[in-house]
Amino acid sequence: MNIKKSLLDGDKRAIAKAITLAENEDEEAIKLVRDLYKKTSDTYVIGITGPPGVGKSTLTDKVVDQISDQQKSVGVIAVDPSSPFTGGALLGDRIRMQKLSLKPNVFIRSMGTRGQLGGLAKATKLAIRILAIAGMDYVFLETVGVGQSEVDIVKTADTITMVMAPGMGDDIQAIKAGIMEIGDVFVVNKADKDGVARKMQELQMALDLGDKNQDWTPKVLKTVAKDGEGIEELIDLLQHHKSFLETDGRLSKLKRGQIKQEILQICQDEIAKEIVNNLNQQDFQNELDKIVNKELDPYLVAERLLNKIK
Repeated sequence: MNIKKSLLDGDKRAIAKAITLAENEDEEAIKLVRDLYKKTSDTYVIGITGPPGVGKSTLTDKVVDQISDQQKSVGVIAVDPSSPFTGGALLGDRIRMQKLSLKPNVFIRSMGTRGQLGGLAKATKLAIRILAIAGMDYVFLETVGVGQSEVDIVKTADTITMVMAPGMGDDIQAIKAGIMEIGDVFVVNKADKDGVARKMQELQMALDLGDKNQDWTPKVLKTVAKDGEGIEELIDLLQHHKSFLETDGRLSKLKRGQIKQEILQICQDEIAKEIVNNLNQQDFQNELDKIVNKELDPYLVAERLLNKIK
């Protein structure tokens, strides 16, 4: 297989192979993206985030199903939690969306977090680049659902959909600023359950207390994803936010900020890798002992390690 040509043709096997290379931190994945970067399409990234158990996968499945029927090519990256002991992941989203993956214009990939915090896998950014090379019109990025710390999505997605559900425990905890500030669209799923009106009201009140200087006012709507209720309205709202960003250079500015964050993250990763590669384990263990005994401090040891690669 000529993987470069196959990627540009949108071949699913080539996409899967390239993303596997990215997950394995193989340099070949980076080389592929570098060689084909000029060929990347203007892929629009929609993030689906929120606490565990609110129906993110079902919602994503229904939305992608309808958008793909509009003759749009769609990639889905569903991030699942990894075991802290084995590093393995159930990858249940791939099982839930199995029927959807049979569509020729839909590609679905589950990823384990592999210990990465923030709701995304380490290879997520690279996978999105690969899907853009393959010509995807949309990429849906479903996060692992870790709650308030799940803010990495804001550095990656163009439109962020925050999904919640009635009766999911501590309502005050659910609407803290950490996750409320990143949403462009808010969905109360499982709206056939008791407490939906209260949840809608709480979300609207929290949004009313937010930043009044924003150009975009986040919208709240309700869905019953398993029955397809509210999905058309949600797609309309997602398209509306996309159109909003495409006016007055907002999307270009957003993409520029994302690229800046991506470059800085690449630099951080390379610096960390360089430090580890140059680490004398015996000396490092001795320094750890001295830190424990308060003969040294962590900042001095970190400074020494950084000075070795300058």
